[in-house]
Amino acid sequence: MNMTAKVETTAREPFAAFMADNDTLQTLSGVAAKIGWNPEMVYPGGIGQAVRALGAMPCPEFLVVDISGSADPRADMQALADVAEEGTLVLAIGDVNDVTLYRDLIHAGVFDYLVKPVTGELLQNALLAAQEALVAVDEAPDQHVKTDNRQIVCVGVRGGLGTSSIVTNLAWLMAEKDKNTAILDLDLYFGTSAMQFDLEPGRGLPDALDNPHRVDGLFLERAVVKPHEKLAILAAEAPVGAFREPAEGALEQLVTALGENYSNVIVDIPRQMLGDHADILKAATDIIMVTDFSLPAARDCIRLMAHIKQAAPNAEIHVVADKVGMVPNEVDEKDFENSIEHSVKVKIPFDPKTSMAASQQGKVVVDALPNSKTAAAYKELLQLIDADDEETQKSGSWLDKLLKK
Repeated sequence: MNMTAKVETTAREPFAAFMADNDTLQTLSGVAAKIGWNPEMVYPGGIGQAVRALGAMPCPEFLVVDISGSADPRADMQALADVAEEGTLVLAIGDVNDVTLYRDLIHAGVFDYLVKPVTGELLQNALLAAQEALVAVDEAPDQHVKTDNRQIVCVGVRGGLGTSSIVTNLAWLMAEKDKNTAILDLDLYFGTSAMQFDLEPGRGLPDALDNPHRVDGLFLERAVVKPHEKLAILAAEAPVGAFREPAEGALEQLVTALGENYSNVIVDIPRQMLGDHADILKAATDIIMVTDFSLPAARDCIRLMAHIKQAAPNAEIHVVADKVGMVPNEVDEKDFENSIEHSVKVKIPFDPKTSMAASQQGKVVVDALPNSKTAAAYKELLQLIDADDEETQKSGSWLDKLLKK
């Protein structure tokens, strides 16, 4: 490996790595070559060598560093931050299997931390995830779509966070503003969008997914249920196992048809569907990611955001924390925002009494208890989406936040 030749290079390489042991170095070199990255960019030496090298060579877009044997990983990461460039993704590899160290690194904005021994498969998955994230950043345009009509996709990064309640309350507020609004609930077996209004879902969604070409204004009028003159819900409550996989392009066609008939469309999609049905994100103007302040949620926010930015680069991403206060935060709020490189604009409080009171009336919170703190948070989210002068979120790199404590 010719280190001098690389120092003379001026363009940013997509990838470089500094490995402290030969086994990991050889494995990583093979994986890099397999996915089309230059294996000669894998150098011997750990994070100390990385800091010295980056003082004399252009910083790559994705950097893998070995922190094995580091007496103070925090200090070494800060030294790395001082010589690396903004926007660099960093994967750390080490020999310490310690959850506190993992949390410290993730909180600081490190892309991931892998514990040795690492297999070729594990390294390949990590490099492919980084490659996907880099492509998403490169392809993202400088400006976002602004339109009077909204096509909103709402997804919870974990189960049980109240994503469907956000959808129904947001939709009700839009309907109250005299905007024709539709909810598409894609939790085909266990969705609650209709139930929250004390309604039974219609029977048209299975047909719409099997025959998307049939979906028009007349079809939708028969297939939806309406808790409000301006609000329609297209949902299902099918026997478990009754649905086939939607026809190719069916979801995209269905969302398009809804957009042609309603000013606002809100899609409530289980997170498991996003990987196989990225096409549903294409027309989205806004994507709401619902989270809590837990370590798994931070990890999955990062992963989902990379996927979303690639599939829907024109969409505004809004990160919303729900059920705040139900349990102590596992991750400090600021550390969480630094880790996912995105602010949490709206925080919906955990208020079971308010939710129960609304449920007993067969209404959503903003209708049953419009002056509650929970309703205020839903209204804040609508204001965020409606704001014409909202500035585009600009993600800073991990370098801007790393270990600033």
